[in-house]
Amino acid sequence: MTLLSSNLFSQYLHISAHFTTRHGGVSSSPYGTFNLAFHVGDNAQDVLKNHHILADRLGYDPKSLIHMHQIHSNIIIPVNSTMNFDTVPQCDALITNHTNIPLMVMSADCTPILLYDPVNHAIGAVHAGRAGALNRILPLTLEAMQKNYNTALSDIQIVFGPSIQGCCYEINETIAHEVKEKGYEDALLWRKEKVSLDVNTILHMQLKALGITSEQIESINQCTACNSHNFFSYRADSQHTGRIAGVIFLRPLPS
Repeated sequence: MTLLSSNLFSQYLHISAHFTTRHGGVSSSPYGTFNLAFHVGDNAQDVLKNHHILADRLGYDPKSLIHMHQIHSNIIIPVNSTMNFDTVPQCDALITNHTNIPLMVMSADCTPILLYDPVNHAIGAVHAGRAGALNRILPLTLEAMQKNYNTALSDIQIVFGPSIQGCCYEINETIAHEVKEKGYEDALLWRKEKVSLDVNTILHMQLKALGITSEQIESINQCTACNSHNFFSYRADSQHTGRIAGVIFLRPLPS
């Protein structure tokens, strides 16, 4: 199995945080081989096997993992110990300060984001596509961590996983107008009469407006569409594809 880890998070011994690729599982084409989503048409038993492979590799109880029914919203759910793998909230961000409860965000072009507050030992997992970014899912998640766990914006550590980049995310002029109207014109890339969008630029602009510094942010700058041999891509795979994931969980602090 191929996993991507974060240099930013590597200094912290009490979290586990990784992004998956499309390699190392048991799913058949077009979900080959490490699809983690049940809703895309893959064989459910293969998806479940992939989850168990990941849990075994990272060292957590597969029943304890919380994943989402992602709906491109700005809904954030605080996770507690009453929830489990079969409790699938409808939202686009999860936060918790409970140990040994992995949070998972799935994606196939949208930006999977993992968050860690090393002072208050709290984490988050965020799904940010175009709609989520424009609806401020990331700033709202940080606000929820402030409210629930006393997270200070000066402490938060943020890692963006693989996602589609401006090189491959062509949009129409209606969407471009919406992006411009919301103040994110810098995220638009014009090439002759065509326009593309870099969602991560929107997210970085939002973080900068909150006073979050570049030292607090890491981006794994791999375009899922350009590298669809390694990642699932909704666009490059003609909308029929699996999902990679970002997974983060807290290990207990020493007593």
